[in-house]
Amino acid sequence: MYSITDLKKDTIIQMDGVPYKVVEYNQKQMGRGGSIVNTRLKNLLDGSVIPKTFKGADKVEEADVSLQKVQFLYEDGGKLFFMNEQTYDQFEVSSDSMGESAKLLKDGATATAQLFDGRVINVELPIKVPLKVTEAPDVVKGDTQSTVMKVAKLETGAEVQVPIFIKTGDVILVDSRDGSYVERQKT
Repeated sequence: MYSITDLKKDTIIQMDGVPYKVVEYNQKQMGRGGSIVNTRLKNLLDGSVIPKTFKGADKVEEADVSLQKVQFLYEDGGKLFFMNEQTYDQFEVSSDSMGESAKLLKDGATATAQLFDGRVINVELPIKVPLKVTEAPDVVKGDTQSTVMKVAKLETGAEVQVPIFIKTGDVILVDSRDGSYVERQKT
């Protein structure tokens, strides 16, 4: 059981038999009255986000979620197909359930599947995903300001804002949480 002060961002809890992930956490001290924790919880089964307030002595049940390494196989009609690397079992998830990170998947990419009661509820990519730039416009002479960005197309078809020094053929690291450029991969 978690106390309310254990509910930090990305903690996975269970309420009424449903797993939730803490996406926002805000604790308020109420003097002698103890503290109150305001959270926003993402339902890991259907993706909905709800606000929930916990008070002083509340206890929250820990969710029994296990993790497995999986490999991305292919995408077909809005469904993403993965394979468990140990058992070779295949399963599918909807591309909507993965959000924007689904655009960063390439064949053979490894990810982590979260299982609750023996079924896959979520698939997460590593935080930094290396992808090759397939199209990047040339730099305009005189555009040497360090904050200038341009749109580059990646091997998966995703488009990312990158600094002007990125060229076609470069491999960059992309943050899978928000789809933003992190850095050019060192060779």
